[in-house]
Amino acid sequence: MNSAQLCTFRVDDLFFGVDVQHIQEVIKYQELTPVPLANRTVRGLINLRGEIVTAIDLRRRLTLEPNADIEPMNVVVCQDDEVVSFLVDEIGDVIEVYDKDFEKVPETINGKIKSLIDGVYKLEGRLLLVLDTDKVTALDEHVN
Repeated sequence: MNSAQLCTFRVDDLFFGVDVQHIQEVIKYQELTPVPLANRTVRGLINLRGEIVTAIDLRRRLTLEPNADIEPMNVVVCQDDEVVSFLVDEIGDVIEVYDKDFEKVPETINGKIKSLIDGVYKLEGRLLLVLDTDKVTALDEHVN
């Protein structure tokens, strides 16, 4: 039976996972430098040990309401030799998932979320949404 390991995190009440092979690290909130005229989902830049990394706010990317009560965490993702940080509400665990539990995106998932996930894993009591990191980082430059 084929399996994969996913790094999990929460944004609002949504439970997401990204293949650990794409994860560079998970770190606490870092000071952001704003980027004038950037797409509104880009919250700013962080300095990660001398490397400048774009921080994408997943709440904004998913068109969710901001939550001022939460200091976001950084899930640093390696993508086509580029490093990007996703700002998330809460970090979960690394979990092992199995092909037999994977399903295509259900019709009940609507809006922007549906376009940014590859599918779901049925877990006990909840769905794990598999985030497509390529689609998340492909920002539409015409939308601010």
